[in-house]
Amino acid sequence: MRIIAGKLRHRIIKMTNLETTRETQDKVRGAIFNMIGPYLDFNNCLDLFAGSGAMGLEAYSRGVKNIYLNDSSLKAIKIIEENSKSLNVDAKIYNLDYLEFIKKIDIKFDLIILDPPYKMDNIEEILDSILPILAESGIIVFEMKKESKYPESFNRLKLIKNKEYGIKRVVVYEY
Repeated sequence: MRIIAGKLRHRIIKMTNLETTRETQDKVRGAIFNMIGPYLDFNNCLDLFAGSGAMGLEAYSRGVKNIYLNDSSLKAIKIIEENSKSLNVDAKIYNLDYLEFIKKIDIKFDLIILDPPYKMDNIEEILDSILPILAESGIIVFEMKKESKYPESFNRLKLIKNKEYGIKRVVVYEY
């Protein structure tokens, strides 16, 4: 797996190879960042279910100033640390359940990337939980299984993109 674009373009990153994670393929990651490209002037990015950290590291490569990578798996955290070190990226890395992370953090994020395990199909609950840490005019990229039920709008979130990639659906919300 590699970084697609930006200052770290073509750099290789390790995958987790865990049954609980699905690495976002290079092609899909590129398509996602093309979708949010017009909005990509962010200070703080959170990859809440980070896996290998590929999405957050891609955001950093494309100009996001601060990245926060969280995963509940210790093996995933070790891969995130290795990837951050090999790319010389000063990522803030957390090994917490997503709800614990949200309670602990006192930062507003311009970009929040969500790619929870597919068994976590509680999309509205996850969206509701992250609203307190989403900045005004913030963007949420939510990867889910294609069949998942997702809201067209939720509280003050408005759906701006919806694309299918194989077994995956990517929806983008704007606050």
